[in-house]
Amino acid sequence: MYVRDAKNREEVWLLDQIEAMGLDDTAFRSRDYVLAIDEDSGAKAGFGRIRVHKPSDGEDVCELTSIGVLEEWRGQGVGAHVIERLLEYAGDEGFERVYSLTGESAYLAQFGFRRIDVDDLPPVLRTRLEDKRERTDPEAVPLSIGIDEFRMPDRLRSAFKRASERADETSDDVESPEDFGIDPDRATYKYDTGR
Repeated sequence: MYVRDAKNREEVWLLDQIEAMGLDDTAFRSRDYVLAIDEDSGAKAGFGRIRVHKPSDGEDVCELTSIGVLEEWRGQGVGAHVIERLLEYAGDEGFERVYSLTGESAYLAQFGFRRIDVDDLPPVLRTRLEDKRERTDPEAVPLSIGIDEFRMPDRLRSAFKRASERADETSDDVESPEDFGIDPDRATYKYDTGR
C-alpha cells in the first residue's frame, strides 16, 4: 500500500467516488488529490486533497478536504496515510497550519486536529464553512492543526502495512464484460458485433 499523486486520467473515478460518498467537490482539480493504492492489485483504496485559498485581502490558507476511503479498505489506516501525505505537501508549500471543515471531527482528533471557534477561522473559511454546511455536510465544524503537531497512531501505521493482505479480493477497479456493454450470456465471443 502506498500514497501517490492523482493522475488526470483518474478524474472520472475521483468524481464518481466523491459523489457516491457525498463529499465536497467544490473547485475540483484532480491534480490536488492524492490516492492510496494497493501495490499488489493496483486497486484504489482512498483519496483526499488540500485546497489552497488565495484571498485578495490576506494570506493564503490551506484546507484539508474531501477525504474518502472505499468501504472495503476502511479501518486499515488508509485515511490516516492520505492525511499524512497531504500535511507533508502543505508543509512543503510553506503552510504552518492547516484547517479542515468536517462533521468527522473525532476521526481527525486522533491525529492532533483540534476544534476551533468559527471566529478563529480565516475569513475565507468562514464563508466556506457556511457553504459546506448548506451543500454537503450540515454537521461540519472547524478544526485546525499545526504541521508539526500531526501524530500517526501506531495501530494505524501497522494496519496500513498489512492493508493489502486483509483487503477484500473484489475491487471496483475490476472490469467486467458488462462495463463494455457486453452481455456474457448472449455474446458468442469477446468482440461480438451481433451480425
